[in-house]
Amino acid sequence: MLLPPFHAAFGSNVHRGDDFFGNVNLTLVDDVDIRIGDDVMIAPSVTLTTTGHPVHPSRRADFGRFSEPIDIEDKVWIGSNAVILPGVRIGHGSVIGAGSVVSHSIPPMSVAPGAPCRVVRAITDDDLTTRTAGG
Repeated sequence: MLLPPFHAAFGSNVHRGDDFFGNVNLTLVDDVDIRIGDDVMIAPSVTLTTTGHPVHPSRRADFGRFSEPIDIEDKVWIGSNAVILPGVRIGHGSVIGAGSVVSHSIPPMSVAPGAPCRVVRAITDDDLTTRTAGG
């Protein structure tokens, strides 16, 4: 399921698995592949962007840019207003906190909030009895 509005640069570079849920205002800058696994939930106003721009101004001349694929593995939950940057892989079962800016890959079964996003703890069987990522 994908709720409108939805925005994609191309759309043809987006590959999603089964039982995907994308909430309102999802933006995908898919200059190269974005792969989304099975059972992935994405909250409102999330951006996944495969393209960025160099830091040095001379390398941005003529709109210089780089693109790297994004891979969201199975059973990932991405909170509202998160931004996933080029080259990031989010591991199986992980949770990305609302408002996070994810510039590095996140290992499987991790809770990772923040700007910049950092792993704060592993997901364990204790989480089977709680409702929130904080315990």
